[in-house]
Amino acid sequence: MTVETPRLGIVGIHGHGASHVRRALALEERGVARLVAVADPTPPAPGALPAHVVHDDDAEGMLARGIVDVAIISTPIHTHAAIAAAALDAGCDVLLEKPPTATFDEFHALAAHAAARGARVQVGFQSLGSEAVPYVRGLVADGAIGEVLRYGATGAWVRDDRYYARAAWAGRRRMGGVVVADGALTNPLAHASATALALAGMQRADDVDGIALDLFHANDIEADDTSVARFALRDGRTLTTAVTLCAAQREEPWVEVVGAQGTVRLYYTLDVVQLVRGDGRPPVTRAFGREPLLENLLDARAGRAPLAVPLAETGAFMRLVDAVMAAPEPRAIPAEHWIEAVDDAGRHRVVRGVEAALHDALRTQRTFTELGAPFIC
Repeated sequence: MTVETPRLGIVGIHGHGASHVRRALALEERGVARLVAVADPTPPAPGALPAHVVHDDDAEGMLARGIVDVAIISTPIHTHAAIAAAALDAGCDVLLEKPPTATFDEFHALAAHAAARGARVQVGFQSLGSEAVPYVRGLVADGAIGEVLRYGATGAWVRDDRYYARAAWAGRRRMGGVVVADGALTNPLAHASATALALAGMQRADDVDGIALDLFHANDIEADDTSVARFALRDGRTLTTAVTLCAAQREEPWVEVVGAQGTVRLYYTLDVVQLVRGDGRPPVTRAFGREPLLENLLDARAGRAPLAVPLAETGAFMRLVDAVMAAPEPRAIPAEHWIEAVDDAGRHRVVRGVEAALHDALRTQRTFTELGAPFIC
């Protein structure tokens, strides 16, 4: 390794943070970067990291060492802004997990801070590193589905009791007066809206004219677990996101562009694109690769590539976070409309008929309330 080899520091090394540790160590093995420090109140297991990696209890201690060039932040949402700002002050470029901040004000402040420092902030929407995204945009631009009529995004996932018990902030909108912004739309299924916005080419804050929301929960939480968001986009089109964490079983989430002559759908966790034309020809399915966002950030530092997910291009998604937090509290789905299932996914609540309601919301571009979905009555 040369002196120019970027030195990595990871804040938050358990849970999703463990995947960043694995990637950093793989890059070190290839001589691309060097993991030098981690920060977490829970230390790494003995022998889990090479001897040269130092551990601190918090980001402040890690950054004070002055040995990190790139800070990877995988901590609770409400801590993102402060830790990212501290990393910028320490001279780091940043890979920041999604959503980048808990509030729109924090987002603007962080963007200004990064600009003043001349630093790069990459946001961890992994799906936007997929080669499928430019491919779909190219198909649409070439007229493969005719005039674009609308955009859609959906996910039907299962989250059990353990998911909400794993941390004090899980399923919370606010905690101790601080905005937490956890919820189906803004955290576990955030990639749905972010990826659809990318396909639409509407990723900056001023690309969204308004958002209509319908927020519900079947679980005993503050945040939403079953919701619809309808974006009014600057180009006059509509993007509808309909999601739940209370499905009977997990389905692959997808985003779609619906045109006058067909539909193109991207299964964003699989990087698989399906093109269905309206002329009766068989669907065409194609799989794509994905560039990991840390590698892309390192390439951007070296002048070899632009950032895949620069902070400014998550502004439209932050409009969603802002709208969710400004909206009335999510409404509880009456107990007669959900059941408690116990299966391989654990103990979890299942909203009756929710999958059909998600598809109806996308097809009609209407909210659950506008549709008169049975489970909200």
